[in-house]
Amino acid sequence: MASNWIKKAVGLTVGAAAVVAVIYALRPLPVPVDTAKVDRGALSVTIDEEGKTRIREVFEVSAPVAGKMLRSPLEVGDRVVAGKTVVAVILPSSPAFLDVRSRRELTAAVAAAAAAIELAKAEVEKARSELRFSESDLRRALALSRTSVISEKAHEQAQLDVDSKKALLAIARATLELRRQELNSARARLTGPESPENITDSSGCCIEVRAPVSGQVLKVAAESERVLETGTLLAEIGDPHDLEILVELLSTSAVRIAPDATAVIEDWGGGYALSAKVATIEPRGFTKVSALGVEEQRVNAILKLTDPQDKWRALGHGFRVFARIEQWRNEDVLRVPLSALFRQDNTWSVYRFIDGKAQLTAIEIDHRNALAAEVTAGLKVDDEVILYPSDRVEDGVRVDRR
Repeated sequence: MASNWIKKAVGLTVGAAAVVAVIYALRPLPVPVDTAKVDRGALSVTIDEEGKTRIREVFEVSAPVAGKMLRSPLEVGDRVVAGKTVVAVILPSSPAFLDVRSRRELTAAVAAAAAAIELAKAEVEKARSELRFSESDLRRALALSRTSVISEKAHEQAQLDVDSKKALLAIARATLELRRQELNSARARLTGPESPENITDSSGCCIEVRAPVSGQVLKVAAESERVLETGTLLAEIGDPHDLEILVELLSTSAVRIAPDATAVIEDWGGGYALSAKVATIEPRGFTKVSALGVEEQRVNAILKLTDPQDKWRALGHGFRVFARIEQWRNEDVLRVPLSALFRQDNTWSVYRFIDGKAQLTAIEIDHRNALAAEVTAGLKVDDEVILYPSDRVEDGVRVDRR
């Protein structure tokens, strides 16, 4: 009897163990999760936007007159000195081509001017002959006046006649010179770009445009030899030490930035972040179409670098940077990782890790950034929350730390 009882007990034990093993094998395994603890510390909210560097004052050097510019002696990056460095040399440009009618009219004008010279020469010879005749009369009158053959009045009349003839000769000579200059003017108007005498002599030079300020050449707009109009851009000059950062912010974000707000400049190419502050936010916005085709109202924010120049010396005009402008900051808040938050029934919620199980917890948050959020209700320091909860994590589900 005892042996039968033992056999039954062993059989029951083995059967119970088998049932327990089957139940344990069929039970779902704990869901592996990542966790983090709620803590207290500093939290800042930033507005993150791409920006670009620019020299605060860029001077555009333009051509003061129209003319022919020689090849620019400058290259981008050259240092220039105010009032000394030559930016461009401008010579007189060649005249334009003449149409058939204009050429014929000017040819006729040259011929007329040449004929006028011949007429003026004849007038000079006539005036010279009359002067010689008057001078002979004066000599005879002078001799007769000494013997009282003629009156003193007749002698004075002869003198007056000589003076008048001298004046007429001077007028004739001046007229001749005038006609000669008119001929030169007519010939000059007839000059075209194909004329042999139309050769620009660079040794005489005309205008040397010099740098208005000391700095560095940022752009050479006119490099090769060319004919320029008045006001044509020649070069851009600026001081690379006078650098600022331009960030285009959404207008709704710009109104939340305080004056002199601090900023951090990242992804500029160096291995460290740079410090900056907001110098000004322009009072005028503008419309810009985003990459997705959405019209946005944006405002220019100007940032000033506060680090020593040695830290950002490698930056130049028009470089891309990434700016984080601080909108709000508190040194002591209850923080929860943003990756633990999700929306549940229109409220923010998290899964707490309690005794190997996930517990759904509704919480309240206020400020947040890309990494953490400020908890105002629902959690306390050292509470352990599940990060990136998947669809396998539910309230009461067994979980295990990875």
